[in-house]
Parts: sequence; structure tokens; C-alpha cells
Amino acid sequence: MGSTVGDPVVRLNLAVAVAMADGPEHGLRLVDALEPELAAYHLFHATRADLLRRLERPDEAAQAYLKALELVTNPTERAFLERRLSEL
Repeated sequence: MGSTVGDPVVRLNLAVAVAMADGPEHGLRLVDALEPELAAYHLFHATRADLLRRLERPDEAAQAYLKALELVTNPTERAFLERRLSEL
């Protein structure tokens, strides 16, 4: 079995944990570093959006939510993202 530590989705989850423990600014730095690998992954953008929202950066959060909405295919996730966007 190979290590999953190098997997970008695992690192995205780690960034979320860091944000919860150390604050959204720390998590956002880690998330942003994953952009080259996860630019086509809707949860990357949704995570960025949530962290930006928590940092009270609504314009940037809205752009990230819009990008996530471009990529999402699951109707339930889409509804959640649309709701979050409308709350900004």
C-alpha cells in the first residue's frame, strides 16, 4: 500500500483541519498551494470559498463559489453552494 500523504485531496483535507485548529488564514495558505493540482476539483474551490467567507472577504469568496458551481455535478452539492453564495 502506498502513502496517501502526497495525494492532493488528502492535503486539502489536512488544510481544512489546519484551518479548524489554527484559523482560516493558515488553512487558506495551504489550500492555495494546491491550486495547480486541484484547479478542476469543485471541492478545492468550495473550500477556498468557505475560508475566504470566514475571513470576511466576500468578493473573493463569491468568485470561488462561482468557480465551484461551474465544476460541480452533484445536485445536492450544487444547492448547498448556491445557498452559501446567496448568503454572502
